[in-house]
Amino acid sequence: MHRFHEPVREDFLKAEAPKWLLVLNAALALTYFLVLAFLFPIGNWLLFSLLIFGEVFHIWQVLTFIFTIWDVKDPVLPLGGEDLGVDVFITVAGEPLAIVEKTVTTALLMRYPDFKVHILNDGLIAAKEQWREIRTMAKRLGVHCITRVTRGGAKAGNINNALSLSKKPLVAILDADHMPHADFLAKTAPYFREQRVGFVQTPQFYKNHADNYITSSSWEQQEIFFGPICRGKNRLNAVTMCGTNMLIRREALLSVGGMCRDSIAEDFVTGLLMHARGYKSVYVPEVLAEGLATEDLSTYSKQQFRWARGALDVIFRWNPLFMGGLSWAQKIQYLSSASFYLSGVIVLIDALLPVIYFYTGLLPVRVSGMFLTAVFLPYFFSTLYTIVRASNFTFTFPSLCFSMGSFTVHLRALYAAMTFSKSDFGITEKMRQNGNFFPLVAVHICYVALVALGLECAFLREGLSASLINNTAWALLNIGVFMPFIYAALPEKKVPQESEATAVRIETYALP
Repeated sequence: MHRFHEPVREDFLKAEAPKWLLVLNAALALTYFLVLAFLFPIGNWLLFSLLIFGEVFHIWQVLTFIFTIWDVKDPVLPLGGEDLGVDVFITVAGEPLAIVEKTVTTALLMRYPDFKVHILNDGLIAAKEQWREIRTMAKRLGVHCITRVTRGGAKAGNINNALSLSKKPLVAILDADHMPHADFLAKTAPYFREQRVGFVQTPQFYKNHADNYITSSSWEQQEIFFGPICRGKNRLNAVTMCGTNMLIRREALLSVGGMCRDSIAEDFVTGLLMHARGYKSVYVPEVLAEGLATEDLSTYSKQQFRWARGALDVIFRWNPLFMGGLSWAQKIQYLSSASFYLSGVIVLIDALLPVIYFYTGLLPVRVSGMFLTAVFLPYFFSTLYTIVRASNFTFTFPSLCFSMGSFTVHLRALYAAMTFSKSDFGITEKMRQNGNFFPLVAVHICYVALVALGLECAFLREGLSASLINNTAWALLNIGVFMPFIYAALPEKKVPQESEATAVRIETYALP
């Protein structure tokens, strides 16, 4: 097997949360909600409505997470049958030549009897100078290079074009920076011996996860998804198609018109459409390819926007509730995954409520003591512990902070999805960027200042009241969550002269 410079971390694939903990977490969440909603006198009705709206969303997140990971199911290879031929698509849109060559070279080393490697060269479409060098490299390495000359559909259009120029029954898709292990095909293709399997997904692993604060935090976010969540989705036949490190049955893909060209999250929507057609999905919980994480806050934010906009389009354009062919478990899974990016609204509500109190004295509920805090803390810490146990102690506080700190990005994506506005992405390749990214955290810094000034206003107004203590604790918790995100915006002291570039492709595509 090909080895890389960083060891593969697979702890996130090896744990299950005990059912007693899941039951306890659900009970504490519901108890907190009921106490909050019915036990205390209502203050301002508008603020109370916002508070309850946010808590309903939190309950939805907790319960759907518990439902997903209640029982994980790892796949079993079917016995007998013939292994099908594979066309390996490596999608390229201007990434550094060295990275593309490493991916192609490792793909050629795969141990499998029948496969052909194709470079899907979109450099000409993307107006990248090295598209000719990619073609020359392909010739030197002896692989087929498909250089697209007709615009449209970004990555989906690139894949669909290659579908018309290839013919093997299975299609493997790898991003330009995701280098497959030698046994990638041997451990995924046999699942297609079962005729109704439409696609097989494997984890995305970032081999540069230890490079800096952003790579490690963004990877830890992925660990909870590619660990217990995807393993739980296996049980429900609701695995998310994730765009790279996957195999697809050509017949199944063509049955839904190829990769969806109408979303910047073409993979997510295509998987949904294939499930609606009755095809099965398989998640193989083993790292079989290694890619690169974003290394600076700017590219991280752009990636988050793309994921959020694409996922939210599922709610506003392809809502699973109204789509035939899906089981109720599949509908819940797709809505749960997509609605995660609505959390930007909830983070904003939770952050604003104490600030509104500091400056106006208005409260959603009137709390005279610390009883609500006493009910909240067990719920809060049981939820965190459930996530930590489910991810085999790989999910950390910084990863939680990055999820919540991205709320401004998610709010922009929500606005774009709700208004069906165009989201244009220029195809760019970015080395690790060094600089000052404070504009990305300006809202977070303003929040810290508003809390500091608001605390003085509230104290002068009413002294050290129970309401002031409760709201101060909540505001400080928000600040504590925002601080790692603010820290990520600080300029790095230096950038290595030579490093493996993080080729982050932000694809040109405009949604109607």
